[in-house]
Amino acid sequence: MAMLRRLTDAERFINRNAGRLPGRAVTRARWLTDTLREIVGTAQIRPLDVQAVVLVRGTLEDYLPTTLHTYLALDDAARQRPQPTEALLEQLEILQQSVSDVLVAVRSQDADALLIQGNFLRTKFSGSDLDLP
Repeated sequence: MAMLRRLTDAERFINRNAGRLPGRAVTRARWLTDTLREIVGTAQIRPLDVQAVVLVRGTLEDYLPTTLHTYLALDDAARQRPQPTEALLEQLEILQQSVSDVLVAVRSQDADALLIQGNFLRTKFSGSDLDLP
């Protein structure tokens, strides 16, 4: 699956650059990839809706790499100043909130699907009020 490959690439990139990123940024970026992995993992049970796919792909192909590459493009002196670090952490937090919201929505859809399946099974296999005695 392409999303899993992109996710693995993102994790490797973060790990390779951990020495050049602030520790808190590495932690936040890996939390983000862990959340994305949970979302992608649900696709093995049932397909993700289009909005989840768009956000996951956008995060893996654009938002996260752009955020990290932009920070890493700074020279060492600039990366030592608090403002770029705070901007990086804020951007990672915004991304995390977005993917966390998608994870909640995906889990809610799974719970709804389970309830729908239960209702179907009850209707299918239990006696109907219309059954003749």
